[in-house]
Amino acid sequence: MISVFGSANMDLVAYVTQAPKPGETITGRAFRTIPGGKGANQAIAAARAGGRVAFLGAVGDDAFGPGLRAALAGAGVDTSGVRTVPGPSGVAHIVVQDDGDNSIIVVPGANGALTGPSAEDAETIGRSRALLLQLELPMEAVVAAARLAGAVTGAVTGAEVILTPAPAVPLPAELLAAVGVIVPNEHEAAVLTGRDDPRDALEALLELVPEAVVTLGARGALYGSRDGVRLHEPAVPVRAVDTTAAGDTFAGALAVARTEGLGPERALRFASAAAALSVRREGASTSMPHRPDIDRLVRDRT
Repeated sequence: MISVFGSANMDLVAYVTQAPKPGETITGRAFRTIPGGKGANQAIAAARAGGRVAFLGAVGDDAFGPGLRAALAGAGVDTSGVRTVPGPSGVAHIVVQDDGDNSIIVVPGANGALTGPSAEDAETIGRSRALLLQLELPMEAVVAAARLAGAVTGAVTGAEVILTPAPAVPLPAELLAAVGVIVPNEHEAAVLTGRDDPRDALEALLELVPEAVVTLGARGALYGSRDGVRLHEPAVPVRAVDTTAAGDTFAGALAVARTEGLGPERALRFASAAAALSVRREGASTSMPHRPDIDRLVRDRT
């Protein structure tokens, strides 16, 4: 099983030809309300990619809360670990340009109320083979979940922690000590390491954690491990419609591939195929591909 301890946001998405400059008012061509949040996105991506997934997080008691819970459940995600807290759910205001690029403002809402996993969350994490984490929850909550995953409960060893360090902020040593795989994009890798070249950043990340994947958008993804493996997986050529949540799709699919025992090269190819399929459609959770489509694209690429 894969556990995801993270954020759930309602995405308020405006589609425009070009994002407005400071002080500028423009007319958009469309608007959609789409369930999202990096945690919920990764849970849905992993479930659609074939994983058995439990989401651990919080929604508010507002009108968005039931919709977020329903979106997770509709994708086959176990939502028994989703709690409802007083106040608004998390939201993300997203502007998507016609070329697929986007800019995002996240307002945490209920996500900010989480200070760490509950006792029930701890049991779920203890039964999991992988724990997906991001940084849209308070850092203390993320660190607490990571430490739980590294603990030993009875005869069950902890889950492998796969961290997407977004938004990019300095990472506590206590968190890094529990991470098995870190999956930043090119920008996040540069922020974390101070190195603009992705290959240099990859090497710097491996001084912090055992394995790292740096996603490069249209240029593919880099993988490295402390045992000397270095890989570059080219991106699948696609016309991007909306890149929102492509990284979350990659991370969710990567977790599925690793829990199924695929080696680094095959896991990277599987995750890259899932991400490529996601950018062909608008939206975050609504764009994420199902397992048969991912497998078909992987076969076509080999």
